[in-house]
Amino acid sequence: MAGHSKWAKVKHFKGAIDAKRGKIFSKLGREITIAAKLGGGDPEMNPRLRMVLLKCRTANMPRDNIERAIKKGTGGGEGATFEELTYELYGPGGVALLLEVNTGNRNRTAADVRSLATKNGGSIATPGSVSRLFQRKGQIIVSKEGANEDQLMELALEAGAEDFKSDKNGYEILTDPGGFEAVHKKIEAAGIKCEAAEITWLPVLTVPLPGAAAAAANKLMDALEDHDDVKEVFSNAEFPDEA
Repeated sequence: MAGHSKWAKVKHFKGAIDAKRGKIFSKLGREITIAAKLGGGDPEMNPRLRMVLLKCRTANMPRDNIERAIKKGTGGGEGATFEELTYELYGPGGVALLLEVNTGNRNRTAADVRSLATKNGGSIATPGSVSRLFQRKGQIIVSKEGANEDQLMELALEAGAEDFKSDKNGYEILTDPGGFEAVHKKIEAAGIKCEAAEITWLPVLTVPLPGAAAAAANKLMDALEDHDDVKEVFSNAEFPDEA
């Protein structure tokens, strides 16, 4: 899930790896195939593929799986056709949800998403009503142990970052989508490890959720994320710490 807390998102992904390793590999494989189909199999020439491979490293995805997915995308393996779609939903407590999906059957996926929403206190939103509550940004996350704050801030801003934030957990660097690759490469070239680096959807405003609504929203997001076709769920929920 991706709510107000960037660190919760990173920890959520890492925590889910052991429990759902096969499903995560399958989803990452789809992302690799799509990226390779659109931009080729060389990550140095394909920024989108580079971002997916960063996720693969975090998940310890086997090299054979990665190479097989790249071959599918570039035509060197069994054919695969996936369509990228975005769904807009409202969840418990009025929380707004954006879903990115990779699907080979849009009718089946649409029916599944609607069913999951209905069963878990959500509803399909009018197109545009949710997406306007988010902005597209490049986001890079670095842990406190991963870099010196002054050095990292200087690197990021010189490379064209829009914003640099620091808190007790680490550092968040925000970029325009078009400037993401330059900033990311500059940081990597300095030998700094990124906990996460991607072009993502960030909420313009967050919605604080009390305990009961937070639990219900979490249940809906977990159900959506568990679907094979759902790549990622973004929300503007602001969860209490205990959630």
